[in-house]
Amino acid sequence: MIYFTALKLLYLFIDGVGMREPASDNPLNKEVCPMLCRLIEKHGKPIDACLGVDGPPQSATGQATMFTGVNCAAAIGRHCEGFPNLALRQIIERDNLFLRLKRRGLSVRFADAYLADSAAELAERRFKSVTTVMALTAPESISTVGDLMDDRAVFQDLTRENIQDRYPDIPVIQPQRAAEHLFLIAHAHDFTLFEFYQTDVAGHTMDYTRACAVLRAYDTFLASLVRYAEAAGITLVMTSDHGNIEAVDCQGHTRNPVPFIAFGPGERGIRDRVSSLTDVTPALLEAFDR
Repeated sequence: MIYFTALKLLYLFIDGVGMREPASDNPLNKEVCPMLCRLIEKHGKPIDACLGVDGPPQSATGQATMFTGVNCAAAIGRHCEGFPNLALRQIIERDNLFLRLKRRGLSVRFADAYLADSAAELAERRFKSVTTVMALTAPESISTVGDLMDDRAVFQDLTRENIQDRYPDIPVIQPQRAAEHLFLIAHAHDFTLFEFYQTDVAGHTMDYTRACAVLRAYDTFLASLVRYAEAAGITLVMTSDHGNIEAVDCQGHTRNPVPFIAFGPGERGIRDRVSSLTDVTPALLEAFDR
């Protein structure tokens, strides 16, 4: 069956961001990231990331849950950090958000640029993140270094500063420019995913100044992106896989709820459907049914 829809949805996955009351070790505040805080306050809600499994939530199971609708921590009996193990890869490869949207005839794009020349090269790598495993089930969704050179992809640090030693010919850009590039990608596809994990990296350093710098850069990017999306009628969805950066005095992940944001056409129906990471994929699929 082919689904015809006017909905364009841009999913912002921001790694390692939980919700917590204001505190001296919590950089997630209105002075540091006013746009993110405004979206959480006006268009967001806290959702569960612990999934009913003991211990702090982890990246592999949290992300696999988000992108499949399966409680992956419960399925394998524990939270799994880092790269997905065989059991998680099998769950993701069997069914995921990209595959289900493709079956409906919708175009999907993973906007993060891989430092690879092709999907085939990426598939040969030994270690793959959850998003990589999912993207490889829809190889046409993958963005390569060539796409980044042509401004048809966004690098995970937004500015491309982290690749200057390897790719000096790819110019550094400002976060606002990265937002423009992502908007153009989202405008050309039914569903676009962008993953930002510098928040989780900064949280693990326990460096408040670094955490603030990362959040400020992302907020600058987000402020521009919101303006573009609102003008074009693109729906933005954002969530995280677990807490971390909201408690920089704690080196590990937290059990705090994570924010779920929906902004734009159909936002309330999407937001009301979600109370846990398990609800994200079903809610997005339902949004394309309306």
